[in-house]
Amino acid sequence: MSKFAYIQCPTGISGDMCLGALVSLGVPKEYLIEKLNKLGIEHEYQLRAEFVHRNGQQATKVHVDLTHHHHHEDEHHHHHGRHLPEIEQMILKAELPTRAEAWSLAVFRQLAVAEGAVHGIAPEKVHFHEVGAVDAIADIVGTSLGLDWLGIDSNEKGMPLLYCSALPTGGGTVRAAHGLMAVPVPAVLKLWEMRSCPVYSNGIDKELVTPTGAAIATTLAADFGAPPPMTIKQVGLGAGSLNLPIPNILQLWLGESTISTVDDRLIETISILETQIDDLNPQAIGYVFEALFAAGAVDVFTQAIGMKKSRPGILLTVICHPENLLKCEAILFRETTTLGIRRSTQQRAVLQREIQQVETQYGVVRVKVAWMGKEVRANVQPEYEDCAELARKYNIPWREIQQTALHNWHTKNNIYQSDQSKK
Repeated sequence: MSKFAYIQCPTGISGDMCLGALVSLGVPKEYLIEKLNKLGIEHEYQLRAEFVHRNGQQATKVHVDLTHHHHHEDEHHHHHGRHLPEIEQMILKAELPTRAEAWSLAVFRQLAVAEGAVHGIAPEKVHFHEVGAVDAIADIVGTSLGLDWLGIDSNEKGMPLLYCSALPTGGGTVRAAHGLMAVPVPAVLKLWEMRSCPVYSNGIDKELVTPTGAAIATTLAADFGAPPPMTIKQVGLGAGSLNLPIPNILQLWLGESTISTVDDRLIETISILETQIDDLNPQAIGYVFEALFAAGAVDVFTQAIGMKKSRPGILLTVICHPENLLKCEAILFRETTTLGIRRSTQQRAVLQREIQQVETQYGVVRVKVAWMGKEVRANVQPEYEDCAELARKYNIPWREIQQTALHNWHTKNNIYQSDQSKK
């Protein structure tokens, strides 16, 4: 069961709204301060949190207050730690939790790439005066620390399992170092363009999405749009600074994927795509299979069918997780002659399984073991590829390797029978 989060932001997103939502979800402010201070900025800011009301609703507001002497420091100090390489060094030296470090670096890099593109300079040359480096560091590193602290799972790319609603464009103007700027400001537009972000206007002419907020969302969110199927466990509410016609609150929904467990059986939601085809070169089908598995399909299969005008055809079925549905569908449209694809959602029961290693006289074979209730040997399958590799290497029948692996697994596990039943 994976733990993930969804950002619902009808009034946009900023770094301090993210921090507010995380503190609201229980991330200790002391923990954030302790870790942030390892960046060597403890004299430059103070972090405080309070409850505020936005249109009658209570939410958590986190303030990053820059300390007084920071503004009157000589110019040299003011330029310290403001460029990307220096900020990257600060993060790398701070000994943050691994994921928080990786996520912080990724967000800063993305923000610098966008700002650089806007000003026509290299990301390394970007001077973080627009957001104020200390402010940006507290927001970005603090948000990464909070998501890590909450134990949100990572995806295969190592990014958090985080999803985000479409973003409101905002409007009007905002005062910046170079005078007035139209909203959305150029860096935010660039970040949206880099991620092909879905946006809409909610009719509020204010700066709703800040560069820091946009950088956090476009770097860390796996996808934008409607919330994925989930069970909501907890909701955090982070307040923005402005009072707006609708409550200026970012909601962070903490949830689990909609999978429930019954005696070692996981019940999960799965998507099914199917289409029938009668006019495609069979070689193309082989290619489609590979492309679909590469896109994360759980299974792909074909059945021979008879079609209109007495043509023999095939029914092509793809089973995938809901989040990969659009990717798989795009592959079918791109690689086959089909003009329509049916989709349905079903529940499936899946046995819990794990991979164990088994020694044989020919080498190690991985074995997939699934349980059901107290029955240990519900399903034990040696990995086909491992057996095939050893069969080729020693010129022994594949079945012999497969049977040896099975036999060795059973021998080894009968000794621990009583232990296994506690599994």
